This record gives sequence, structure tokens and C-alpha cells, in this order.
Amino acid sequence: MTKLKTDDFDYDLPEALIAQTPLVERDASKLLVLDKGTGEIEHKNFSDIINYLHNGDVLVLNDTKVIPARLYGIKEETGAFIEILMLKNRGDDVWQCLAKPAKRIQVGTVITFGEGKLKAKCVEVKEDGIRFFKLLYEGILYEILDELGEMPLPPYIHEKLEEKNRYQTIYAKNSGSAAAPTAGLHFTRNLLEKLEQKGVEIYYITLHVGLGTFRPVNVQDVTKHKMHSEFFSMSDIVANALNKAKREKRKIISVGTTTTRTLETIMTQYGQFKGCSGWTDIFIYPGYTFKAVDQLITNFHLPKSTLIMLVSALAGKEKIMHAYREAVMHQYRFFSFGDSMFIK
Repeated sequence: MTKLKTDDFDYDLPEALIAQTPLVERDASKLLVLDKGTGEIEHKNFSDIINYLHNGDVLVLNDTKVIPARLYGIKEETGAFIEILMLKNRGDDVWQCLAKPAKRIQVGTVITFGEGKLKAKCVEVKEDGIRFFKLLYEGILYEILDELGEMPLPPYIHEKLEEKNRYQTIYAKNSGSAAAPTAGLHFTRNLLEKLEQKGVEIYYITLHVGLGTFRPVNVQDVTKHKMHSEFFSMSDIVANALNKAKREKRKIISVGTTTTRTLETIMTQYGQFKGCSGWTDIFIYPGYTFKAVDQLITNFHLPKSTLIMLVSALAGKEKIMHAYREAVMHQYRFFSFGDSMFIK
């Protein structure tokens, strides 16, 4: 097989097509439907997704909840301004964070937020701006973050988010993500109810989106890229339902790359779905054989990202790059608050 290069997943995107704000109606976004077998493309609205899912199909969504993980504080000893982005909880209130400017933070440095309501003491220094902090506070951490933190919108979004909950899926439940599983932002309660009425089974897994989302691929040889690990969990009830669907050869439709990575991780580890939790650093790129997922609802991803590599693994790189060119031509909105794609 020809060596995969990161540049193979590049495409031209006019900056005007990067969505800066969510649409008023979640399900009013456009939907590009790509047949991964034939390469045929249809242009629809997201609410039309109901016409592509059928009685007995299984829809799996990621119910992680984004925490207001971006904090602005001051270095206790000097008063220097510091920004941190909380990425994942290592346990015992020790969090992996992305810090700016990181060079000012060494082991023992204390940063204070909200006049001391929350403090963060650096306990470990890593490369690429990563620091581990022990958080010091009284009360409930997520309540303090709701008060002091900001939603960690990606760097390509420059507009202020008027409503915090618009960077949250309507079914977000388990707190712990540093970014939203954005493919799920298009769903409304009404749409999910209609799908259930049609006989589509709906289940939820959890993957807390972490550093992998923020890190670009910096190597030219795709196979040399190292994914950062993210925490996932699946219940026994969901595992049993998905195993039954597999036995009965019913379709499993994954909502988003995070859901896909969770399902493929579990199937790769156990040869079947299993109630479990753990950490995954699975990296899916062309050449990968899918074991769990049949179809995928996803957004349009950044050029040269691990996410565009994942969708290329499912539909084929040429078909995906052609679909992206079509989306640009038809003025689709791109990235987190952008339009949607259904790979059937």
C-alpha cells in the first residue's frame, strides 16, 4: 500500500465557510448524503435524516457533557496572567491541562482563579504546553467551573457564544469533555422522538473529548502520528443491545467520530460489544477495517486532521475529498457549528 501522507488529506476551504455561530434551529443545517459504495452524493437538510434511518436500525450517540474548561487566572507569586484549558481528570483532582504561556509554569507554581475560589498547583511539567495541576477548592468543582469557566470553543471560532448550551448536545449528561461531540449538535428532542416512533433504537455511550481534538497532525507519515488517550464507557445494557443488532445483521449508525472510536475500540479489544470503561488512543485512517460501525453521521472536519482521516477510512479517501469539494462548491458551513454529512 502506498504510504499515506498527511498532505493527502488537505483541501481548500474559504475562511467564510467556517461557521462562527450555531443556526437558530439545530436541525436546519444542510446534510450531504454520501453513498460509500457508489460515491453518489445528495444534498438534503438535516431533518431529512429520518428518511435514511429505518425500523430496526440502531443509532448510537455520545452523551458526554462539555465542562466550562477554559479558565483565566493569575500566577500567585507574580500576578502574571495565565490561561488554562482543562483536558482530563487523572483522579484525586489532578487534571491534565493546556497552559498559556506554559513557560511561566513550573512544578510548584500556583494559579488562582476567581479571587481564590479555585486554585491550581502545578505538580508535573510535560511538553507542548501540557501541565498537570492539583485543583484546590471547597464545594463542588463543576459548580465552581460553571461560575468561573468559559466554554472551550475551538480556536477557529472567533464569535462569542451567546448561549452556553448551544455548544452542548441536547442529550449531554456525563460531564468531562473539553470539546463537544459536534455531530450530535444537529439533533432535537423532536427528531429523536420521531426516529424512535419509526422503530430506530437509540443508545448512548460516553467518550470524554480531550487533547486529541486540539492537536494537529504534525508528521508527514500518517502512521507515525500518536493519538492522546480519552476516557470512554459503555453500559452492559447498551453492549447487549448492540450485540443483538450485530447478530441480526441490523445496521449500527454512529453519531460522530467520538462514538465511532469508542465502538471500534471495544469491538477491537473484545471481538464483541461489552459493558466496560477505559482509555482509548485508537487512530483510524484508510486501511482500517471497521468492525462495529456501518454508517456514520458526522460534521465537516479540518484539513489534514485525524477526523478527516477517520471518515476517509470509512468511505474511501477519494470519495471523501470529492464530497468535501462538493460541499465547498455548495457553500456548506464547516467545522463545529457547521453542516452535516451522512455516510451511508
